[in-house]
Amino acid sequence: MSAVIKTNETPVYHLRGVDFTYPGTSRQILHDITFDIKAGEIMEILGPNGAGKSTLLSLMMGFMKPDAGRIEIEGQDITSLSAKQIAGKVGYVPQMHEATFDYTVKDFIMMGVAPEKGVFGKPSPEDEDRCHYAMEELSIAHLAERSYLQISGGERQQALIARAVMQDPKIILFDEPTAHLDYGNTYRTLQMVKAMAARGFAVIITTHDPNQALLLEGKAGLIDGGGHMISGPVDEIVTEEHLSEIYHCDLKLIQVDEMDRTACVTPKL
Repeated sequence: MSAVIKTNETPVYHLRGVDFTYPGTSRQILHDITFDIKAGEIMEILGPNGAGKSTLLSLMMGFMKPDAGRIEIEGQDITSLSAKQIAGKVGYVPQMHEATFDYTVKDFIMMGVAPEKGVFGKPSPEDEDRCHYAMEELSIAHLAERSYLQISGGERQQALIARAVMQDPKIILFDEPTAHLDYGNTYRTLQMVKAMAARGFAVIITTHDPNQALLLEGKAGLIDGGGHMISGPVDEIVTEEHLSEIYHCDLKLIQVDEMDRTACVTPKL
């Protein structure tokens, strides 16, 4: 069912025939997931609630093992990599994060350099500059000395993104990074995602909103309720037919000339 884009460049992520069923259940969450992504590419993963989008990212981080198939990071089987090795290559931004200890926002973000510094390593002046830049990019520099536990859910999400950027990975996985953000911060976050791809990061982002895929362009993967995925260029995957089938709603794609973009709209209520 997968329509995979073929390139001559080595993919940073390579998935072939990945299946997954949660232990103790009979329902297969993911079935024969197959796709590649290269440095500098963005891939948006869409699907209804419970389709397995977050589960797929967990498999790609090595948090769980697939029942079948293969996941490679830069040509290495993920099962041969330690958690530290994966963290050195892949940044991960979960939907939510509950801190065990209290940190300032700046210190929390600086923890992103831990995989490369080690337990006893200290941040360098260059790390301090990167942290400041990440906070400025996400409009949270004013929160630097605030308690991470005392900021809003949306502000925590922005701090999580900044921490992932601090890792300086080659790949970043975003699990619905805009779920708790207001409209303006959602737009700025998507701008940052696109800029990261332009700087050479491979970016995979899960989302419920087809408009985000249309804005980010690149590749898209659409997971249906049975755990099957189709993947390919956004304009081939994010279509009225595919979206209506997945979301069981008569969605339309319209061209907005004033904004020079295509938008996904629903019928009037």
